Amino acid sequence: MSAPLPPLTSIPPDVAAVSDYEPLAQARMSAATWAYFAGGAGDEWTLRENVAAFARHRLCPRALRDLRGGSTRTRLLGLDLAAPILLAPIAFHRLLHPEGELATVLAAGAMETAMVVSTQASVRLEDIAARAQAPLWFQLYIQPDRAFTADLVRRAEQAGYRALVVTVDAPVNGVRNREQRAGFALPPGIGPVNLQGMRLPPAGPPGALLFGSPLLEMAPRWDDLAWLRGLTRLPIILKGITHPDDARQAVAAGMDGLIVSNHGGRTLDGVPASIDLLPPIAAAVGGQIPILMDGGIRRGTDVLRALALGAQAVLIGRPYIFALAAAGAPGVAHVIRILRAELELAMALTGCRDVNAIDGSVLVA
Repeated sequence: MSAPLPPLTSIPPDVAAVSDYEPLAQARMSAATWAYFAGGAGDEWTLRENVAAFARHRLCPRALRDLRGGSTRTRLLGLDLAAPILLAPIAFHRLLHPEGELATVLAAGAMETAMVVSTQASVRLEDIAARAQAPLWFQLYIQPDRAFTADLVRRAEQAGYRALVVTVDAPVNGVRNREQRAGFALPPGIGPVNLQGMRLPPAGPPGALLFGSPLLEMAPRWDDLAWLRGLTRLPIILKGITHPDDARQAVAAGMDGLIVSNHGGRTLDGVPASIDLLPPIAAAVGGQIPILMDGGIRRGTDVLRALALGAQAVLIGRPYIFALAAAGAPGVAHVIRILRAELELAMALTGCRDVNAIDGSVLVA
């Protein structure tokens, strides 16, 4: 097998859609790294369904609408964004590009969007914040070491992060067979640098699989959100909500926003696509707090569908990660630009002058 290629120094003219970055990215990763980023849980049904499900929501063009003064600008939890497209938290960007998260945050600033920085970033959260030219949110896994978790929250506050995104759908990793078969392991020099110094939970009893292990015994619960709420005045957004009852409970617990997400198909295989989970959750929340979604966004038309079904914004993951691997910060910025351009076109052809005009009428009933 040939060695991975270096990042591109310019974007090829035939890169017209975000999917065009996938083969360019794969050529620049080892087989194991590609399995880690491109793969999902189990048989990867949910991974595929996240993308395929969008095509079942058909669009309804409208004619002769007044589109003067059109814009994709979006207000979201105090942020003023160029479009309702954010960068989802993904670990270990330095596996993909030498500058890692520093390249990603540069692109986010250039495109006036927010980046959600992973707990498992491969660059210190303070260094990412120092490079940022646009708002940052910090994605938080509540760790078994609660004192260390509290310190992470304080570090994010002091560095200027504008919200906490608490991932609640992955108390344990999914069964990622593709990753296992490829033998993925972090190389020397790359790791979750923001978790250095954290006390690890003790080993489980001999022969234990998962139940009865310290990992599950110390997994976060609803009462941990009350503890977290008492630690910070930052907005708290729960990521990984897939059930309307959990959405209602989040509202009752005083959360500031939700992200409908099945973790990109990386935790539990067999979960419906995020876009199909969105409408009942939006109905349950009833506009009390903002709802975002991630999973399967590959076109600006997908962004339009998500907004029509109840989201205020979307997050993209694999599209920008593949662009980062292929072409660094210019690639990430290019992916955001492509999606914005496609969204503007879709809005114009469905008669929506701004994001507030997007509703269920843009879809065929």
